[in-house]
Amino acid sequence: MHILILGATGRTGRLLVDEALRRGHKVNVVISHASKLSANPVMVSVFEGTPLNPDTLAAAMQGCEAVLSTLNISRVSDFPWAKLRTSTDFLSLSMKNIIEVAEKQHVNRIIITTAWGVNETKKDIPFWFRWLINFSNIRYPYLDHERQEELLKNSGLNWTAVRPAGLTDEKKKKEVIVTLNNTPKPKLTISRFNTACFMLDVLENNLYNRQFPVISEK
Repeated sequence: MHILILGATGRTGRLLVDEALRRGHKVNVVISHASKLSANPVMVSVFEGTPLNPDTLAAAMQGCEAVLSTLNISRVSDFPWAKLRTSTDFLSLSMKNIIEVAEKQHVNRIIITTAWGVNETKKDIPFWFRWLINFSNIRYPYLDHERQEELLKNSGLNWTAVRPAGLTDEKKKKEVIVTLNNTPKPKLTISRFNTACFMLDVLENNLYNRQFPVISEK
């Protein structure tokens, strides 16, 4: 398939690009600087810019069949109180553009990552993690994930919002637990690699249409 990947220079996005290429997909990316791309640039169509610019998105989405996004609100470090790199509404502003451009270009399939703990799943996560979301800078991406999920839910597109548990950097392929309505109860973690693989499985097999699957690892 011909797909647009957003967030391609992030820790999950890099793996998503690599795995998509390995599976034979044609990949477009929107990134701020082409030099930040880890994949072979000959194999990827690079559009320099940001999803906050609808014209850049429109050019990058031309001819695509789906958009996969691992965009997030990043911090300067993993410390929960670290300063934000992006604005607190980066995700929802980007999603407004994604939806508008996708509808104009008849790109119906959107698959994004948000997080376990967003919206109604906040009650299901461990107490200590709810505390961190409430009282640290982690709250900003969670709040904006909620806004972008709401935008997708109210769109006419065929979307899937994947909610991974705590992300790790392990590269080993493991069985993924898919949780809907807190059944079965998720484990605490999943690797970025298996998250990327799951997103592509959802795309290729047309799974979890207009649903919010929580994913974790056995």
